[in-house]
Amino acid sequence: MNQQGFRPAQRLIDIASAVRTTPNLSRTALAELLARHGESPDDLTGAAFSDEDARELRDAADRMSGILTEVDIDRAALALNGVLSEEAAAPRLSRHDGHAWHLHVDRSDDTGWGNWFLASGALALAQILSEQGRVTWGACEAANCRNLYLGTGPGSPRRYCSPTCASRARVAAQRRRRKQQAAPADGQPDR
Repeated sequence: MNQQGFRPAQRLIDIASAVRTTPNLSRTALAELLARHGESPDDLTGAAFSDEDARELRDAADRMSGILTEVDIDRAALALNGVLSEEAAAPRLSRHDGHAWHLHVDRSDDTGWGNWFLASGALALAQILSEQGRVTWGACEAANCRNLYLGTGPGSPRRYCSPTCASRARVAAQRRRRKQQAAPADGQPDR
């Protein structure tokens, strides 16, 4: 059992980032990600989570990536409402696999992986948006990074997926400033 409880927003970020980075992410890699987020090994066998299920999950992650890169609160809310109206069902409490009671909005306990991912991910982001009053997610601004981030803590809004990317971006910006300061005033290169 996942001792941290369910963290559907972080699961959404991790899977969507993985699919953005590797669009044809394998079924095995997706199953490993799902297992890290508390999915039961029995639900991740080849029979329970097939190659077709993996494709469906990748497509759902790609769709949610569009919302996760939206910075405008109104457009994000409209996109989330669209996913919820298409994919979500009436909320219900569910308890399975040794987990505590938790909220489900997918169509049923045996719904497809895509519907489950879209409904639970949209609900998680809608809750964050309504609680925070702003979009707290986005695409990492570091050059050559395709990861997404979720920032719900205090302080300035996040711009990077990790301290590593933030540090690399700061170092690159500092190097650009030094290079500009060292350039001759007339714009001609030194000879």
